[in-house]
Amino acid sequence: MAINTTIKARAVIFAGGIGTRMWPVSRTTYPKQFEKIINNKSTIELTIDHLRPEFAWEDIYISTNILYVDIIRRQLPKIPQANIIGEPARRDVAPAVGYSMAIMERLGAEPVVILWSDHIRNKPQVFKKIIKTGVEFINKNPEKFLFVGQKPRFANQNLGWIEIGKTREIFKGFKIYNFNGLVYQPDKDLAEKFYKSKRHFWNPGYWVVKPSLVMQQYKKFAPDMFKKLLELADSYGLKDHKKTLNEIYPSLEKISFDKAILEKLEFKKGAVMVADMGWSDVGTWQALKETLQKNPEENVCYGKTYSLKTINSLVYNYTPKLIATVGLKDTAVVVTSDVILVCNENCMSEIKTLVEILGKNNKYKKYT
Repeated sequence: MAINTTIKARAVIFAGGIGTRMWPVSRTTYPKQFEKIINNKSTIELTIDHLRPEFAWEDIYISTNILYVDIIRRQLPKIPQANIIGEPARRDVAPAVGYSMAIMERLGAEPVVILWSDHIRNKPQVFKKIIKTGVEFINKNPEKFLFVGQKPRFANQNLGWIEIGKTREIFKGFKIYNFNGLVYQPDKDLAEKFYKSKRHFWNPGYWVVKPSLVMQQYKKFAPDMFKKLLELADSYGLKDHKKTLNEIYPSLEKISFDKAILEKLEFKKGAVMVADMGWSDVGTWQALKETLQKNPEENVCYGKTYSLKTINSLVYNYTPKLIATVGLKDTAVVVTSDVILVCNENCMSEIKTLVEILGKNNKYKKYT
């Protein structure tokens, strides 16, 4: 018996990042969003689980680098092949979102839910309710760009922070706030200020919006990119689209969506829902550990491991060997078939730098 879907909208999951801060598991050829790191599932599989069965398979799209199209086809065989949008070059998030939204606008006027493939949501039922309510809100308010704010747990400098204004209305049991702006990756002092303000929330990058409204923002704030996106949309589905895509996409400005569009968005066009979805951006080994820990001193382990007098550490083993630790504290140990990483928690941010250095050395480039 077919399962009735309950949400009439399209969902676009962005899955083109490399995830260098979770090296050595996340590699250029096989990034973290495809690696089975939680309950033998990848984060992109978990994201699909959290959309089903409310979304029909034909309404779920994946935006990714062309290098990962085959991986997605193997890992998510129920996603129609035509729904996997491959980008021929890495140009950051603004071009990726613009390209996908230009296509969505051509496909119809339904709301679009924008999501990311490398997140964890420990409260999936809350997430489902937010998405369903968000789609209903946008159908009644098509001129609005709906942000979903996550209640912050600390002064995170790596995310965008949404500022809310006064309560606009109560909609289906959720408070909808006026949008008072967004700041992307604030410095430490500003992040601390936001965390204490009670009017600022993490921006997980989840939005519900009409694609036509998104394209209006590109026309206003990124006109050169907008013109090129229209060319791509005009050729979409035609025989020469791949040629046009390969010519135009690499020329798009390399810039984040937050910087190109969201920080410039008129306040009156935005609205904000706030909830605790149990959300985490699994961007680092430290973030994964903190997400899976039940208490601050617990170790998080995967594979064949044994830990003695080891606390607040992560030990992930992807080999048949036994990885044993003694006396470690605040440490990540990650073992793959060709790399062993040992990193103190205070130096996790340096993993990305390490990968960049290795990538420039012919002797070590193969490990990146």
